[in-house]
Amino acid sequence: MYLPLKYLHVGCVVVSIALFLLRGALALAHVPWRASRMLRIVPHVIDTILLASGIALTTIIGQYPFVAGWLTAKVVGLLVYVVLGSIALRFARTPAQRAAALGAALVAVGYVLATALHHDWDPARW
Repeated sequence: MYLPLKYLHVGCVVVSIALFLLRGALALAHVPWRASRMLRIVPHVIDTILLASGIALTTIIGQYPFVAGWLTAKVVGLLVYVVLGSIALRFARTPAQRAAALGAALVAVGYVLATALHHDWDPARW
């Protein structure tokens, strides 16, 4: 069950980041992307599946945030990404603020990805 969940999780990561980039680019270009029902609903569905698969994976491997350092780092990075993404897509008042928040959110998601790729849990051990 581990590998199918991992592939689902990774696939949702790719789609979630791609949709964030699309919405960010549309916001920077002043395209009214919020009028698109798909761009308002699909990211939430993908992110819900992403979160659920992440929780399932932590249960399967028996490592949890605030116990395993690498998972704690991912959760903190994820929270930073969500806050910065919200600023970029909703709360920024100027294009410069929007671009800065978008760039910072991408740095945060890069941190989460780097942590995921280089963590100290060995799947061969499991």
